[in-house]
Amino acid sequence: MTDLSQNASPTDGSQARLKRIRAGLGKRHAREKRFRLYGIVAIAAALTFVAILFAMILSKGLPAFQQATLTVPVTFSQELIDLEPRPVRESGQSAADFRAADLRWQRDVTLVNWNRVVEDAVRSLAPGSEISSRDLQSLIDSAERFKLRDAFVANPNLLGQTVDMQLLASANADNWLKGNINRDLPDSQQQLSAPARALADELYADGNIRMAFAWHIFTNTDSRSAPASAGLAGAFMGSLYMMMVVIVLAVPIGVASAIYLEEFAPKNRLTDIIEVNINNLAAVPSIVFGLLGAAVFINYFRLPLSAPIVGGLVLTLMTLPTIIIATRSSLRAVPPSLRQAALGLGASKTQTVFHHVLPVTYPGILTATIIGVAQALGETAPLLLIGMNAFVASVPGSPFDQSTALPVQIYLWQGNENRNFFEARTSAAIIVLLALMISLNAIAIFLRSRLERRR
Repeated sequence: MTDLSQNASPTDGSQARLKRIRAGLGKRHAREKRFRLYGIVAIAAALTFVAILFAMILSKGLPAFQQATLTVPVTFSQELIDLEPRPVRESGQSAADFRAADLRWQRDVTLVNWNRVVEDAVRSLAPGSEISSRDLQSLIDSAERFKLRDAFVANPNLLGQTVDMQLLASANADNWLKGNINRDLPDSQQQLSAPARALADELYADGNIRMAFAWHIFTNTDSRSAPASAGLAGAFMGSLYMMMVVIVLAVPIGVASAIYLEEFAPKNRLTDIIEVNINNLAAVPSIVFGLLGAAVFINYFRLPLSAPIVGGLVLTLMTLPTIIIATRSSLRAVPPSLRQAALGLGASKTQTVFHHVLPVTYPGILTATIIGVAQALGETAPLLLIGMNAFVASVPGSPFDQSTALPVQIYLWQGNENRNFFEARTSAAIIVLLALMISLNAIAIFLRSRLERRR
């Protein structure tokens, strides 16, 4: 009887332990499944939010790349353009005298009533309309008269001829035709008068007004007097110049600093203080760097206000900690055996670092560059403090010329009073900014993949 109880106890104990082990394994597997599920849900939520963000930007911004354009027969009437023929350089005439005569002729061309030329061209499409001159001109962007002037200056033989030309519709007309404004609002709340709205609908129905791709977004600068023709050329070049300054300065300085601190600098109190300050600088708000740039680069060094060179220097200071920290992490990831093997074969410390260790870290350095440049490209606050929110109606020819930047242009357009028109234009500018950032990142990723294959 005792032997049977002793034989049964271990079996019962083993089964109990087996049940506890199986229950523990079941709970562990259940936790692992829940953890994987949480990870999948988190990734799906992040991708969903990103997709929603891009969908909202694209849905609002893509219509801005299509803008109402009016095709009209423009008559360069001799009655309206009462000018002498353009001067021709005569034999014996100096270049300065010819230039002065030609400038006087161009000044006379500027004094021509080009608004009347535009008005007559549009009125020819609706000869029976009794619309007033003011209402009719409200359908055409105010900068289009300069387009006719420049065309005549480029070819004076247009005098007396009728040429079909494409003129941009005004921002208010574009809003009306795209349905950006409620058509049921009373006349007092409409941007166009009732005759102008009726004529716009008539010209659109007849095909004289159509939606064409807005190339001027990429070729024109910002404009306050003619919002329909406002573009991003100046802001795009300003951002490009700033990114060139950041890449030229931040990358070599950041990489060199990281190499020295990680490979050559002695481990003492001074280097510890430097490392702590670098980590702290990476967390400093960007607006502080803007204050530093305004105080040092503009007030002390007297660099030009609202210039890409100043913006590039400010963004360089802001990007350096990111590049230094990421590069040092790449250097730490190199196996110590690589350094020991190089030193064992007789290589010096410098040869070991630059011939063996550094080439292995090129992909990591490019990753740091991608992160730093992408962060700098979207910064707005430090640029506002150095004056890059000023209105500049020209494309900068060098980093020392006054300019604005794409993030600042987005900020300015978002605050424009004509929200119906510039809300879509703001999203279009965001698309251009994202395209520039993705292009720069794609180049860096391509170079990184090439270097990884070479390894």
